[in-house]
Amino acid sequence: MHRFANPTRFLKLARPLTAILFWIGLALTLGACVWGLAVAPADRLMGDTVRILYIHVPTAWLGMGGWAAIAVASIVQLVWRHPLAGIAARASAMPGAVFAALCLLSGSIWGRPAWGTWWVWDGRLTSMLVLFFLYIGYIALVSASSERGQTSRIAAIFGIVGAVNIPIINRSVVWWQTVHQPPSITLAGSSIDGAFLWPLLISVIGFSLLFGAIVLMRMRAALADIRVEARLQRLAAA
Repeated sequence: MHRFANPTRFLKLARPLTAILFWIGLALTLGACVWGLAVAPADRLMGDTVRILYIHVPTAWLGMGGWAAIAVASIVQLVWRHPLAGIAARASAMPGAVFAALCLLSGSIWGRPAWGTWWVWDGRLTSMLVLFFLYIGYIALVSASSERGQTSRIAAIFGIVGAVNIPIINRSVVWWQTVHQPPSITLAGSSIDGAFLWPLLISVIGFSLLFGAIVLMRMRAALADIRVEARLQRLAAA
């Protein structure tokens, strides 16, 4: 892990990897959306409203995945003092917040015809809303950090503690009575018909690759800012 602690070595790998993840992710995402909109059949009960599944599920996954990345990077920062860990956590926050917001928005659009209302204080919806607010709080904390591009220890601890909400979101439909449907994909298998499952899986992979590309872009931008600031400081001291 420390092999890539050197920013120059990291950037040498991140530059080509960003393009690879972005273009493959974009192709898979667009292909899955076209497949879901034009090829996959309408659901027997929900009709064409089921097509929002190909946006809602990946955004929900990445809303939670973004915070999981923050938590892991924060642990690495605090325990191993990895110089890029704080930057990785910070870079994951904004895209994670965007995906969490898209999950809430697409879920409300889906809920209107399915449940007859835009919003209910359901366990799954409420815990996802809490996650979005956690993102806002984390972004505020890292923005107040004294070191540009870095993440403070307080923000790192907040990132770890906030991860408690991830299993709550995941298990909320099992622990409590809820209007949200139970998990359709588990370790035991899937209850989703193959006509819906395959474009959904491709969409999840595509969005995940795009998320990775965005995080790498933001990390590269943060490292560039740090280098510019260090150069300006050296010039000011000369």
